[in-house]
Amino acid sequence: MQAITVHDRDAGVDGLALTELPRPHAAENDVIVRVHAAGFTRGELTWPGTWTDRAGRDRTPSVPGHELSGVVVELGYGTTGLTVGQRVFGLADWTRDGSLAEYTAVEARNLAPLPADVDHTVAAALPISGLTAWQGLFDHGRLTARQTVVIHGAAGSVGSIALQLAREVGARVIATGRSADRDTALGLGADVFLDLQSDRLEDAGEADVVFDVIGGEILDRSAALVRTGGTLVTIAAPPEVRPENGRAVFFVVEPDRHRLADLAQWVRDGRLKPAVGEVRPLAEAAAAFAPGPGRHGKTIIRIVSGSPTQAGTR
Repeated sequence: MQAITVHDRDAGVDGLALTELPRPHAAENDVIVRVHAAGFTRGELTWPGTWTDRAGRDRTPSVPGHELSGVVVELGYGTTGLTVGQRVFGLADWTRDGSLAEYTAVEARNLAPLPADVDHTVAAALPISGLTAWQGLFDHGRLTARQTVVIHGAAGSVGSIALQLAREVGARVIATGRSADRDTALGLGADVFLDLQSDRLEDAGEADVVFDVIGGEILDRSAALVRTGGTLVTIAAPPEVRPENGRAVFFVVEPDRHRLADLAQWVRDGRLKPAVGEVRPLAEAAAAFAPGPGRHGKTIIRIVSGSPTQAGTR
């Protein structure tokens, strides 16, 4: 099969290459997925799991990418809950070869059934962004109706889903970002937009939840926005400045089959629209890792070519 691989920690994006690899083996409780579309995170070349297995042993050459949508083609011993030929989407393990390949081995529990009317390209944009947004707002932030939430980076792949989820539960949303993000955030239902380059962050006032995806100075200054009993939630780094009378939570997203199924249903209902940006073939995946100006939405790698309808049935 063809896959994107990386060999050298120090090479960065330049170390990514399209390679021929053997098809993966289905271990116990695994499935093999014929990947139709895949997502990735540009920072994952710095993650320890990209280079080592769970025991800390070197596992290069490794295949990056952890979000995928496709069709089950093989079941490992003891696998239950999924069938060969079933459309699925979800998260590949952090310390195993990932989704930027024609075939990927995934623990069955990390995958959810994908409805026939949800395109693989859309589904591949959901797992990390959707689960991160949900877990940050509700599992860790405990956001409820009529509360106020500040969402940093509200036009990005995670932030835009968080904004939509917060509006769906009846929260008041203060969105932040760059000036170019204003129309996107307001179009998704934000009540207020603050330009982090020209507006005062402190003008946001107090919030029950602050959800941060940026880190650094923005994270530090956000602690002062948390009202008594509120929560500062971040995926960027453990907070160095904590709210005086609230909680601070740093977390890493976890797979959740049942929540993925909920998110897929919200997409079907038109209540949630993932921010899909560029859609590129596998041969261009290495180039897609490189940072570039003016990118909006999550870049998706389409492994199976053809129209969305064809991709969903092959």
